[in-house]
Amino acid sequence: MPLTREEITKRAAQELQDGYIVNLGIGMPTLVANYIPDGMDVWLQSENGLLGIGPFPTEDTIDPDLINAGKQTITARTGAASFASSQSFAMIRGGHIDMCILGAMQVSQEGDIANWMIPGKMIKGMGGAMDLVAGVKKVVVTMEHCNRKGEPKILKECTLPLTGKQCIDMIITDLCVLEMDPAQNRFRLTELAPDVSVEEVIEKTEAELMTSGPVGVVSA
Repeated sequence: MPLTREEITKRAAQELQDGYIVNLGIGMPTLVANYIPDGMDVWLQSENGLLGIGPFPTEDTIDPDLINAGKQTITARTGAASFASSQSFAMIRGGHIDMCILGAMQVSQEGDIANWMIPGKMIKGMGGAMDLVAGVKKVVVTMEHCNRKGEPKILKECTLPLTGKQCIDMIITDLCVLEMDPAQNRFRLTELAPDVSVEEVIEKTEAELMTSGPVGVVSA
C-alpha cells in the first residue's frame, strides 16, 4: 500500500548521517526533523540565517522572531548560530551543505526539478531552491508519485518552469524509492512500498526507469 507522508519522510531521514548539515524544504520535508535517528547529531540549516534548528515550539515557548524560511516558528538547539541571509546563501553556494530534502511538483527522467511555480498563479518567488539544487552535495525529493488528478509527476521532461537541471540524486514517493544512476542519466528503482508492484510504478510514471537488478521494500 502507498506510504503516508510521515512514512515518506521517515524513509528520507534514513539518508542522514552523523554530523551532516541539512536544509529541509517547505512542506513535507520539514517532517524529516521528527525522524532524525536517536543519537545522531544533525545540524538543520535555514536560508534566512540559522544553523541549528531545534524542535517545533510548544505554545508556551513560541518566539515570533524565530522562524524558518517557510515562516514557521521554530526553536534553536544548543550551539545554534544565527547570521545574515547572505552568509546562509554563501554556505549553500559554497558547497558546505551536505544534503537538502525538497518537495517537487515535477521531476524529469534526467533529474531536472520544477518545484516553485505554476504559470498563472500568484507566487512570492523561488526562494532558495535554485541555490540549494545547485550548491548542495546531495539533493533528495520527497513527494507523492502522482498529482491530485492522478497524473504522473515523474516525467520525460518537466512542463513547469525549472528550478534546476540534472540535479536530483534520489526521489522518495508514496510508491517507491528511485536513485539516479549517473552513468545512465536515469533513475533506478531500488525500493517499493509494501504491496506495490514494479508494474504499478511503471504505469504511474511517464519517465523511463531502470528496473533491472534487486528491488527492496521500503522500511519506514
